[in-house]
Amino acid sequence: MSIRLIVGLGNPGPEYEQTRHNAGFWLVDNLAQDVGCSLQRKADFKALMGKTKINAQEVWLLEPQTFMNRSGQSVGALARFYKIAAEEILIVHDELDLSPGVAKLKKGGSSGGHNGLKDITAALGTQDYWRLRIGIGHPRTLNLQQAVADFVLHRPRKEEQPLLDEAIADSLKILPLLCEGKFSEATMQLHTAK
Repeated sequence: MSIRLIVGLGNPGPEYEQTRHNAGFWLVDNLAQDVGCSLQRKADFKALMGKTKINAQEVWLLEPQTFMNRSGQSVGALARFYKIAAEEILIVHDELDLSPGVAKLKKGGSSGGHNGLKDITAALGTQDYWRLRIGIGHPRTLNLQQAVADFVLHRPRKEEQPLLDEAIADSLKILPLLCEGKFSEATMQLHTAK
């Protein structure tokens, strides 16, 4: 079993492009650029998507264009059409419970209040897919008087952006391992990065 579908979560449109909630899009954009894959708009899947090879493995890259809380529409449709199992899917998303600069990999578990994950779980009928969590911090732990919904829809502060970029760079390094099915090796490498 290896990763065949890498999904970056975010919200479409220029007003959301630089917001924390789009960390998943940032990673997939970087990956697409690194491997020379151009993402095309596909109406059937309500997404930007492309197919590439990572370590000789065919892998789909997907950015749902449905807005975050309806991400499952794209993920579910593509997974069904191409017969991709939940265990072969990696969802890349922003994570409030991790500090900026931290990225963690895990399989399964609850959505932790993340509406994109809730919708994907509903569409796939299981929580048993992989998640790559890009830490954006929480307004409380960052001493900000900001509601969570407002916080995720704003740009990272100047000092946070290089940390997020670093977490994405660390995450990109483990994707070839995930595409070979080397999950424990990838997890260890990411979780000990720094």
